[in-house]
Amino acid sequence: MSSATVDRSRLEGLVARELERFVESNPRSHELFERGRGTLLGGVPMSWMAKWAGGFPLFLREATGARVVDVDGHEYVDFCLGDTGAMAGHAPPATVAAVADQAARGVTAMLPSEDSIVAAEELTRRFGVRGWQFTLSATDANRFAIRLTREITQRPKILVFDYCYHGTVDETFATLDGERVVARSGNVGPPVDVSLTTKVVQWNDPDALERALAPGDVACVLAEPALTNIGIVLPEPGFHDVLRELTRRNGTLLIVDETHTFSAGPGGCTAAWGLEPDLLTIGKSIGGGVPAGAYGVSDEVAERIAARDDADYEDVGGIGGTLAGNALSLAAVRATLSEVLTGEAFARMIPLAARFAAGVADVIEEAGLSWHVTELGCRAEYRFSAVPPRNGAESAALADDELERFLHLFALNRGILMTPFHNMALMSPATSELDVDLHTRVFTEAVGDVIG
Repeated sequence: MSSATVDRSRLEGLVARELERFVESNPRSHELFERGRGTLLGGVPMSWMAKWAGGFPLFLREATGARVVDVDGHEYVDFCLGDTGAMAGHAPPATVAAVADQAARGVTAMLPSEDSIVAAEELTRRFGVRGWQFTLSATDANRFAIRLTREITQRPKILVFDYCYHGTVDETFATLDGERVVARSGNVGPPVDVSLTTKVVQWNDPDALERALAPGDVACVLAEPALTNIGIVLPEPGFHDVLRELTRRNGTLLIVDETHTFSAGPGGCTAAWGLEPDLLTIGKSIGGGVPAGAYGVSDEVAERIAARDDADYEDVGGIGGTLAGNALSLAAVRATLSEVLTGEAFARMIPLAARFAAGVADVIEEAGLSWHVTELGCRAEYRFSAVPPRNGAESAALADDELERFLHLFALNRGILMTPFHNMALMSPATSELDVDLHTRVFTEAVGDVIG
Protein backbone atom coordinates (compact mmCIF):
# COMPACT_ATOMS: atom_id res chain seq x y z
CA MET A 1 0.00 0.00 0.00
CA SER A 2 1.01 3.65 -0.28
CA SER A 3 2.09 4.87 3.17
CA ALA A 4 2.71 8.47 2.02
CA THR A 5 -0.89 9.54 2.60
CA VAL A 6 -1.56 7.53 5.76
CA ASP A 7 -0.40 9.26 8.91
CA ARG A 8 1.42 6.40 10.62
CA SER A 9 2.41 8.61 13.54
CA ARG A 10 -1.28 9.03 14.35
CA LEU A 11 -2.42 5.48 13.72
CA GLU A 12 -1.32 3.92 17.02
CA GLY A 13 -3.11 6.64 18.96
CA LEU A 14 -6.24 6.26 16.84
CA VAL A 15 -6.34 2.52 17.51
CA ALA A 16 -5.94 3.16 21.26
CA ARG A 17 -8.74 5.75 21.16
CA GLU A 18 -11.15 3.43 19.36
CA LEU A 19 -10.23 0.48 21.58
CA GLU A 20 -10.96 2.50 24.73
CA ARG A 21 -14.32 3.54 23.31
CA PHE A 22 -15.14 -0.05 22.40
CA VAL A 23 -14.34 -1.39 25.87
CA GLU A 24 -16.28 1.38 27.61
CA SER A 25 -19.32 0.87 25.37
CA ASN A 26 -19.58 -2.90 25.76
CA PRO A 27 -19.33 -3.84 29.45
CA ARG A 28 -21.82 -6.70 29.26
CA SER A 29 -20.08 -8.34 26.30
CA HIS A 30 -16.76 -7.94 28.11
CA GLU A 31 -18.21 -9.48 31.26
CA LEU A 32 -19.59 -12.47 29.35
CA PHE A 33 -16.29 -12.97 27.56
CA GLU A 34 -14.41 -13.06 30.86
CA ARG A 35 -16.99 -15.45 32.31
CA GLY A 36 -16.76 -17.66 29.23
CA ARG A 37 -13.02 -18.04 29.66
CA GLY A 38 -13.78 -20.24 32.65
CA THR A 39 -15.43 -22.96 30.58
CA LEU A 40 -14.96 -22.10 26.90
CA LEU A 41 -11.57 -22.62 25.28
CA GLY A 42 -10.38 -19.09 24.52
CA GLY A 43 -13.60 -17.65 25.95
CA VAL A 44 -15.66 -18.38 22.82
CA PRO A 45 -17.61 -21.41 21.52
CA MET A 46 -15.72 -21.40 18.20
CA SER A 47 -12.17 -20.12 17.87
CA TRP A 48 -12.77 -17.71 14.98
CA MET A 49 -15.14 -15.70 17.19
CA ALA A 50 -12.06 -14.35 18.99
CA LYS A 51 -10.90 -12.60 15.80
CA TRP A 52 -12.85 -9.38 16.38
CA ALA A 53 -10.76 -6.21 16.59
CA GLY A 54 -11.80 -5.14 20.09
CA GLY A 55 -9.95 -7.87 22.00
CA PHE A 56 -13.24 -9.58 22.82
CA PRO A 57 -16.30 -10.29 20.68
CA LEU A 58 -19.68 -8.65 20.96
CA PHE A 59 -22.19 -11.12 22.40
CA LEU A 60 -25.38 -11.56 20.46
CA ARG A 61 -28.82 -10.69 21.79
CA GLU A 62 -30.76 -10.97 18.55
CA ALA A 63 -30.43 -10.60 14.80
CA THR A 64 -33.10 -9.96 12.17
CA GLY A 65 -32.79 -8.95 8.55
CA ALA A 66 -29.63 -6.87 8.14
CA ARG A 67 -29.50 -5.87 11.81
CA VAL A 68 -27.66 -7.30 14.83
CA VAL A 69 -28.28 -6.22 18.43
CA ASP A 70 -25.70 -7.06 21.09
CA VAL A 71 -26.21 -7.69 24.80
CA ASP A 72 -25.34 -4.06 25.60
CA GLY A 73 -28.26 -2.95 23.43
CA HIS A 74 -26.24 -1.57 20.51
CA GLU A 75 -27.71 -2.05 17.04
CA TYR A 76 -25.47 -2.65 14.02
CA VAL A 77 -25.95 -2.68 10.28
CA ASP A 78 -24.52 -6.10 9.49
CA PHE A 79 -22.33 -6.38 6.41
CA CYS A 80 -20.56 -9.43 7.84
CA LEU A 81 -23.67 -11.63 7.78
CA GLY A 82 -22.03 -14.50 9.59
CA ASP A 83 -19.14 -14.47 7.08
CA THR A 84 -21.66 -15.46 4.37
CA GLY A 85 -23.64 -17.91 6.51
CA ALA A 86 -26.43 -15.33 6.88
CA MET A 87 -26.36 -13.97 3.32
CA ALA A 88 -30.12 -14.59 3.26
CA GLY A 89 -30.41 -12.10 6.14
CA HIS A 90 -30.93 -13.01 9.76
CA ALA A 91 -34.05 -15.01 10.56
CA PRO A 92 -35.63 -14.78 7.08
CA PRO A 93 -39.35 -15.37 7.68
CA ALA A 94 -39.79 -18.11 5.07
CA THR A 95 -36.86 -20.10 6.47
CA VAL A 96 -37.94 -19.56 10.07
CA ALA A 97 -41.45 -20.81 9.28
CA ALA A 98 -40.14 -23.90 7.47
CA VAL A 99 -37.72 -24.72 10.28
CA ALA A 100 -40.38 -24.27 12.97
CA ASP A 101 -42.80 -26.48 11.08
CA GLN A 102 -40.24 -29.22 10.48
CA ALA A 103 -38.85 -29.08 14.03
CA ALA A 104 -42.33 -29.81 15.34
CA ARG A 105 -42.50 -32.84 13.05
CA GLY A 106 -39.02 -34.23 13.70
CA VAL A 107 -35.46 -33.09 13.10
CA THR A 108 -33.49 -36.14 12.00
CA ALA A 109 -34.50 -39.72 11.30
CA MET A 110 -31.98 -41.28 8.86
CA LEU A 111 -34.80 -41.08 6.30
CA PRO A 112 -34.96 -38.79 3.26
CA SER A 113 -37.56 -36.05 3.04
CA GLU A 114 -39.38 -34.62 0.03
CA ASP A 115 -37.60 -31.33 0.74
CA SER A 116 -34.29 -32.98 -0.24
CA ILE A 117 -35.61 -33.66 -3.73
CA VAL A 118 -37.00 -30.15 -4.17
CA ALA A 119 -33.75 -28.62 -2.91
CA ALA A 120 -31.68 -30.80 -5.26
CA GLU A 121 -33.92 -29.92 -8.20
CA GLU A 122 -33.42 -26.22 -7.46
CA LEU A 123 -29.64 -26.60 -7.17
CA THR A 124 -29.61 -28.49 -10.47
CA ARG A 125 -31.60 -25.72 -12.14
CA ARG A 126 -29.21 -23.07 -10.85
CA PHE A 127 -25.82 -24.73 -11.27
CA GLY A 128 -26.33 -27.25 -14.07
CA VAL A 129 -24.96 -30.32 -12.29
CA ARG A 130 -27.03 -33.00 -10.63
CA GLY A 131 -26.42 -36.01 -8.46
CA TRP A 132 -26.57 -33.98 -5.24
CA GLN A 133 -25.71 -35.03 -1.71
CA PHE A 134 -26.17 -32.87 1.38
CA THR A 135 -23.80 -32.20 4.24
CA LEU A 136 -23.69 -29.95 7.30
CA SER A 137 -20.97 -27.66 5.96
CA ALA A 138 -19.05 -26.67 2.85
CA THR A 139 -15.96 -28.17 4.48
CA ASP A 140 -17.59 -31.59 4.47
CA ALA A 141 -18.86 -31.08 0.92
CA ASN A 142 -15.28 -30.38 -0.21
CA ARG A 143 -13.86 -33.24 1.82
CA PHE A 144 -16.31 -35.76 0.37
CA ALA A 145 -15.88 -34.42 -3.17
CA ILE A 146 -12.10 -34.84 -2.90
CA ARG A 147 -12.47 -38.43 -1.69
CA LEU A 148 -14.79 -39.25 -4.57
CA THR A 149 -12.40 -37.83 -7.16
CA ARG A 150 -9.51 -39.82 -5.72
CA GLU A 151 -11.62 -42.96 -5.80
CA ILE A 152 -12.77 -42.69 -9.40
CA THR A 153 -9.44 -41.46 -10.84
CA GLN A 154 -7.23 -43.64 -8.60
CA ARG A 155 -4.86 -40.68 -8.36
CA PRO A 156 -3.28 -39.55 -5.07
CA LYS A 157 -2.97 -35.76 -5.28
CA ILE A 158 -5.17 -32.69 -5.47
CA LEU A 159 -4.28 -29.22 -6.73
CA VAL A 160 -5.27 -25.92 -5.13
CA PHE A 161 -4.34 -22.29 -5.69
CA ASP A 162 -2.00 -20.42 -3.38
CA TYR A 163 -3.82 -18.81 -0.41
CA CYS A 164 -7.06 -20.56 -1.27
CA TYR A 165 -9.62 -21.39 1.39
CA HIS A 166 -11.99 -24.35 1.26
CA GLY A 167 -12.91 -24.78 4.90
CA THR A 168 -10.91 -26.96 7.27
CA VAL A 169 -9.85 -29.54 4.68
CA ASP A 170 -6.35 -30.75 5.60
CA GLU A 171 -5.07 -31.00 2.05
CA THR A 172 -5.90 -27.37 1.27
CA PHE A 173 -3.77 -25.70 3.98
CA ALA A 174 -0.86 -25.54 1.57
CA THR A 175 1.16 -22.68 0.15
CA LEU A 176 4.29 -22.06 -1.89
CA ASP A 177 7.74 -21.33 -0.53
CA GLY A 178 9.47 -20.53 -3.77
CA GLU A 179 8.57 -23.62 -5.76
CA ARG A 180 8.18 -25.91 -2.72
CA VAL A 181 4.75 -26.86 -1.36
CA VAL A 182 4.66 -26.28 2.40
CA ALA A 183 2.00 -26.02 5.10
CA ARG A 184 0.35 -22.62 5.54
CA SER A 185 1.87 -20.64 8.39
CA GLY A 186 -0.03 -21.31 11.60
CA ASN A 187 -1.62 -24.53 10.39
CA VAL A 188 -2.54 -26.57 13.46
CA GLY A 189 -1.51 -30.22 13.63
CA PRO A 190 -1.20 -31.16 9.96
CA PRO A 191 -1.56 -34.96 9.75
CA VAL A 192 1.08 -35.44 7.03
CA ASP A 193 3.55 -33.41 5.01
CA VAL A 194 1.15 -31.49 2.79
CA SER A 195 3.44 -31.88 -0.22
CA LEU A 196 2.51 -35.58 -0.22
CA THR A 197 -1.14 -34.77 -0.85
CA THR A 198 -1.24 -31.43 -2.62
CA LYS A 199 0.15 -29.39 -5.48
CA VAL A 200 -0.10 -25.61 -5.36
CA VAL A 201 0.07 -23.05 -8.15
CA GLN A 202 -0.58 -19.33 -8.28
CA TRP A 203 -4.01 -18.12 -9.37
CA ASN A 204 -4.03 -16.69 -12.91
CA ASP A 205 -0.87 -18.64 -13.87
CA PRO A 206 -1.86 -21.06 -16.66
CA ASP A 207 1.74 -22.08 -17.40
CA ALA A 208 2.32 -23.26 -13.82
CA LEU A 209 -1.03 -25.04 -13.90
CA GLU A 210 -0.09 -26.87 -17.10
CA ARG A 211 3.21 -28.03 -15.62
CA ALA A 212 1.56 -29.25 -12.41
CA LEU A 213 -1.10 -31.29 -14.21
CA ALA A 214 1.17 -32.81 -16.85
CA PRO A 215 2.45 -35.79 -14.76
CA GLY A 216 -1.09 -37.17 -14.56
CA ASP A 217 -1.14 -37.70 -10.78
CA VAL A 218 -3.73 -35.06 -9.85
CA ALA A 219 -7.22 -36.35 -9.10
CA CYS A 220 -8.87 -32.94 -8.96
CA VAL A 221 -8.37 -29.22 -9.02
CA LEU A 222 -10.37 -27.63 -6.20
CA ALA A 223 -10.99 -23.98 -7.00
CA GLU A 224 -13.21 -21.08 -6.15
CA PRO A 225 -14.20 -19.19 -9.30
CA ALA A 226 -12.48 -16.19 -7.68
CA LEU A 227 -10.29 -16.21 -4.60
CA THR A 228 -12.19 -14.70 -1.68
CA ASN A 229 -10.71 -15.56 1.69
CA ILE A 230 -7.43 -13.76 1.01
CA GLY A 231 -9.36 -10.85 -0.42
CA ILE A 232 -11.30 -10.93 -3.67
CA VAL A 233 -8.92 -11.86 -6.51
CA LEU A 234 -10.77 -12.14 -9.79
CA PRO A 235 -9.77 -14.43 -12.67
CA GLU A 236 -8.09 -12.78 -15.62
CA PRO A 237 -9.93 -13.03 -18.96
CA GLY A 238 -9.69 -16.55 -20.34
CA PHE A 239 -8.23 -18.14 -17.22
CA HIS A 240 -11.27 -20.32 -16.55
CA ASP A 241 -11.27 -21.50 -20.16
CA VAL A 242 -7.64 -22.58 -19.80
CA LEU A 243 -8.36 -24.21 -16.43
CA ARG A 244 -11.18 -26.26 -17.92
CA GLU A 245 -9.19 -27.22 -21.04
CA LEU A 246 -6.12 -28.29 -19.06
CA THR A 247 -8.06 -30.38 -16.55
CA ARG A 248 -9.89 -32.20 -19.31
CA ARG A 249 -6.71 -32.77 -21.32
CA ASN A 250 -4.97 -34.31 -18.32
CA GLY A 251 -7.86 -36.41 -17.01
CA THR A 252 -8.18 -34.25 -13.90
CA LEU A 253 -11.61 -33.50 -12.43
CA LEU A 254 -12.61 -29.91 -11.68
CA ILE A 255 -14.38 -29.09 -8.40
CA VAL A 256 -15.81 -25.58 -8.26
CA ASP A 257 -16.41 -24.28 -4.73
CA GLU A 258 -19.20 -21.68 -4.83
CA THR A 259 -19.53 -21.23 -1.07
CA HIS A 260 -18.45 -17.57 -1.12
CA THR A 261 -18.83 -16.85 -4.82
CA PHE A 262 -22.55 -17.61 -4.64
CA SER A 263 -22.62 -13.84 -4.19
CA ALA A 264 -22.23 -13.53 -7.99
CA GLY A 265 -25.88 -14.40 -8.57
CA PRO A 266 -28.56 -17.06 -8.09
CA GLY A 267 -26.33 -19.63 -9.82
CA GLY A 268 -23.06 -18.23 -8.54
CA CYS A 269 -20.17 -17.71 -10.92
CA THR A 270 -20.95 -21.06 -12.54
CA ALA A 271 -24.10 -19.64 -14.12
CA ALA A 272 -22.89 -16.05 -14.46
CA TRP A 273 -19.64 -17.01 -16.22
CA GLY A 274 -20.72 -20.22 -17.96
CA LEU A 275 -18.40 -22.56 -16.02
CA GLU A 276 -18.54 -26.35 -16.55
CA PRO A 277 -17.46 -28.10 -13.33
CA ASP A 278 -17.33 -31.86 -12.89
CA LEU A 279 -18.33 -31.39 -9.25
CA LEU A 280 -19.69 -28.33 -7.45
CA THR A 281 -19.64 -27.61 -3.73
CA ILE A 282 -21.56 -25.01 -1.76
CA GLY A 283 -22.51 -24.31 1.84
CA LYS A 284 -23.08 -21.64 4.47
CA SER A 285 -25.84 -19.46 3.00
CA ILE A 286 -28.06 -22.08 1.36
CA GLY A 287 -29.70 -22.98 4.68
CA GLY A 288 -30.55 -19.42 5.67
CA GLY A 289 -28.31 -19.77 8.74
CA VAL A 290 -29.13 -23.41 9.51
CA PRO A 291 -26.01 -25.61 9.04
CA ALA A 292 -26.10 -27.05 5.53
CA GLY A 293 -23.82 -27.80 2.62
CA ALA A 294 -24.06 -29.75 -0.60
CA TYR A 295 -22.08 -31.19 -3.47
CA GLY A 296 -23.32 -32.07 -6.92
CA VAL A 297 -21.71 -34.10 -9.69
CA SER A 298 -22.01 -34.29 -13.46
CA ASP A 299 -23.71 -37.26 -15.09
CA GLU A 300 -20.32 -38.65 -16.16
CA VAL A 301 -18.94 -38.41 -12.63
CA ALA A 302 -22.09 -40.03 -11.25
CA GLU A 303 -21.60 -42.97 -13.61
CA ARG A 304 -17.95 -43.34 -12.61
CA ILE A 305 -18.89 -43.27 -8.93
CA ALA A 306 -21.47 -46.02 -9.45
CA ALA A 307 -18.96 -48.12 -11.41
CA ARG A 308 -16.60 -48.47 -8.43
CA ASP A 309 -18.04 -51.72 -7.10
CA ASP A 310 -15.57 -52.04 -4.22
CA ALA A 311 -16.21 -48.55 -2.81
CA ASP A 312 -18.40 -48.53 0.29
CA TYR A 313 -20.18 -45.18 -0.05
CA GLU A 314 -22.88 -46.10 2.46
CA ASP A 315 -20.86 -47.12 5.51
CA VAL A 316 -17.10 -47.18 6.14
CA GLY A 317 -16.04 -45.27 3.01
CA GLY A 318 -15.85 -41.90 4.73
CA ILE A 319 -18.64 -40.26 2.75
CA GLY A 320 -21.49 -38.63 4.66
CA GLY A 321 -22.41 -38.34 8.32
CA THR A 322 -25.23 -39.31 10.63
CA LEU A 323 -26.80 -35.84 10.71
CA ALA A 324 -26.06 -34.92 7.09
CA GLY A 325 -29.17 -34.49 4.99
CA ASN A 326 -31.38 -34.23 8.06
CA ALA A 327 -34.97 -33.11 7.63
CA LEU A 328 -34.50 -29.79 9.45
CA SER A 329 -31.56 -28.66 7.31
CA LEU A 330 -33.29 -29.66 4.10
CA ALA A 331 -36.46 -27.78 5.05
CA ALA A 332 -34.27 -24.73 5.57
CA VAL A 333 -32.46 -25.18 2.24
CA ARG A 334 -35.71 -25.62 0.32
CA ALA A 335 -37.27 -22.50 1.83
CA THR A 336 -34.13 -20.38 1.50
CA LEU A 337 -33.53 -21.20 -2.15
CA SER A 338 -37.19 -21.11 -3.14
CA GLU A 339 -38.31 -17.99 -1.26
CA VAL A 340 -35.35 -15.94 0.00
CA LEU A 341 -32.18 -16.07 -2.12
CA THR A 342 -34.13 -15.83 -5.36
CA GLY A 343 -33.26 -14.21 -8.65
CA GLU A 344 -35.34 -11.21 -7.64
CA ALA A 345 -33.38 -10.90 -4.39
CA PHE A 346 -30.04 -10.93 -6.21
CA ALA A 347 -31.39 -8.27 -8.58
CA ARG A 348 -31.66 -6.00 -5.53
CA MET A 349 -28.52 -7.13 -3.71
CA ILE A 350 -26.02 -6.77 -6.55
CA PRO A 351 -26.80 -3.07 -7.22
CA LEU A 352 -26.44 -2.43 -3.48
CA ALA A 353 -22.91 -3.83 -3.60
CA ALA A 354 -22.22 -1.57 -6.58
CA ARG A 355 -23.52 1.40 -4.55
CA PHE A 356 -21.29 0.37 -1.64
CA ALA A 357 -18.26 0.11 -3.93
CA ALA A 358 -18.97 3.43 -5.62
CA GLY A 359 -19.26 5.19 -2.26
CA VAL A 360 -15.98 3.76 -1.03
CA ALA A 361 -14.24 4.49 -4.34
CA ASP A 362 -15.33 8.13 -4.20
CA VAL A 363 -13.90 8.49 -0.69
CA ILE A 364 -10.62 6.87 -1.74
CA GLU A 365 -10.29 9.14 -4.77
CA GLU A 366 -11.10 12.31 -2.86
CA ALA A 367 -8.56 11.41 -0.17
CA GLY A 368 -5.86 10.62 -2.71
CA LEU A 369 -5.29 7.13 -1.33
CA SER A 370 -3.77 4.40 -3.48
CA TRP A 371 -6.47 1.88 -2.60
CA HIS A 372 -8.98 0.03 -4.77
CA VAL A 373 -12.39 -1.63 -4.51
CA THR A 374 -13.38 -5.00 -6.02
CA GLU A 375 -16.91 -6.31 -6.54
CA LEU A 376 -18.17 -9.87 -6.87
CA GLY A 377 -21.94 -9.77 -7.27
CA CYS A 378 -23.46 -8.71 -3.95
CA ARG A 379 -20.03 -8.66 -2.28
CA ALA A 380 -17.53 -5.76 -2.29
CA GLU A 381 -14.15 -5.20 -0.69
CA TYR A 382 -11.54 -2.44 -0.49
CA ARG A 383 -7.81 -3.17 -0.36
CA PHE A 384 -4.66 -1.14 0.24
CA SER A 385 -3.16 -0.97 -3.26
CA ALA A 386 -3.84 1.04 -6.39
CA VAL A 387 -3.81 -2.06 -8.60
CA PRO A 388 -5.80 -5.21 -7.72
CA PRO A 389 -3.62 -8.25 -6.96
CA ARG A 390 -3.59 -11.00 -9.57
CA ASN A 391 -2.95 -13.93 -7.20
CA GLY A 392 -3.15 -14.97 -3.58
CA ALA A 393 0.46 -14.21 -2.74
CA GLU A 394 0.15 -10.63 -3.98
CA SER A 395 -3.10 -10.24 -2.06
CA ALA A 396 -1.57 -11.59 1.16
CA ALA A 397 1.23 -9.03 0.87
CA LEU A 398 -1.33 -6.21 1.11
CA ALA A 399 -2.27 -7.08 4.70
CA ASP A 400 -1.92 -4.15 7.12
CA ASP A 401 -2.99 -5.38 10.55
CA GLU A 402 -2.78 -2.04 12.37
CA LEU A 403 -4.71 -0.10 9.73
CA GLU A 404 -7.31 -2.85 9.39
CA ARG A 405 -7.81 -2.96 13.15
CA PHE A 406 -8.42 0.77 13.26
CA LEU A 407 -10.94 0.67 10.41
CA HIS A 408 -12.82 -2.27 11.96
CA LEU A 409 -12.92 -0.70 15.42
CA PHE A 410 -14.01 2.64 14.00
CA ALA A 411 -16.87 0.95 12.15
CA LEU A 412 -17.94 -1.15 15.16
CA ASN A 413 -18.04 1.92 17.39
CA ARG A 414 -20.39 3.61 14.93
CA GLY A 415 -22.84 0.78 14.29
CA ILE A 416 -21.25 -1.02 11.33
CA LEU A 417 -20.38 -4.74 11.45
CA MET A 418 -17.83 -5.81 8.84
CA THR A 419 -16.30 -9.25 8.30
CA PRO A 420 -13.45 -9.38 10.86
CA PHE A 421 -11.10 -11.23 8.51
CA HIS A 422 -11.42 -8.74 5.64
CA ASN A 423 -12.49 -5.27 4.59
CA MET A 424 -15.39 -7.00 2.90
CA ALA A 425 -19.10 -6.26 2.85
CA LEU A 426 -21.93 -8.58 1.84
CA MET A 427 -25.47 -7.53 0.98
CA SER A 428 -28.58 -9.47 2.03
CA PRO A 429 -32.16 -9.26 0.77
CA ALA A 430 -32.87 -7.07 3.82
CA THR A 431 -30.01 -4.60 3.24
CA SER A 432 -31.11 -1.11 2.17
CA GLU A 433 -29.61 1.89 0.40
CA LEU A 434 -29.71 3.71 3.75
CA ASP A 435 -27.54 0.96 5.25
CA VAL A 436 -25.00 1.33 2.46
CA ASP A 437 -24.98 5.11 2.75
CA LEU A 438 -24.38 4.87 6.50
CA HIS A 439 -21.25 2.86 5.80
CA THR A 440 -20.09 5.47 3.28
CA ARG A 441 -20.44 8.23 5.89
CA VAL A 442 -18.61 6.21 8.56
CA PHE A 443 -15.87 5.23 6.10
CA THR A 444 -15.47 8.89 5.13
CA GLU A 445 -14.90 9.83 8.79
CA ALA A 446 -12.42 6.97 9.30
CA VAL A 447 -10.37 7.92 6.25
CA GLY A 448 -10.36 11.54 7.37
CA ASP A 449 -8.93 10.50 10.72
CA VAL A 450 -6.29 8.16 9.31
CA ILE A 451 -4.82 10.57 6.77
CA GLY A 452 -4.68 13.42 9.30
